[in-house]
Amino acid sequence: MWAQLIKVRLKPGREADLSLLIEQLRVTEQPGSGLVRSTAMQDTNDPSRVYMMVVFESEEQARARENDPRRDEGLQAARATMAEIFDGPPEFVDLTVFNELSF
Repeated sequence: MWAQLIKVRLKPGREADLSLLIEQLRVTEQPGSGLVRSTAMQDTNDPSRVYMMVVFESEEQARARENDPRRDEGLQAARATMAEIFDGPPEFVDLTVFNELSF
């Protein structure tokens, strides 16, 4: 498995807009994209900091998903929302998943 941690900072007062963005991203998802899980988290001590963890079956599938033309139309709305609510560009950390425990 392969994962990406995405770190963003929200503009002041834009915390409530996260639900809209998450929904916009959800509807762009295509069956068979390789996406296993997506988790959005907000820093308890600084709500302007948001982290998203996306886990894929493989990096190859994640990269193919990035270029999937079926997602383009839906991503236009999500990108517009991101431009409105993010204070600067997202930071990406690529990760290889070597162990996972679920209880």
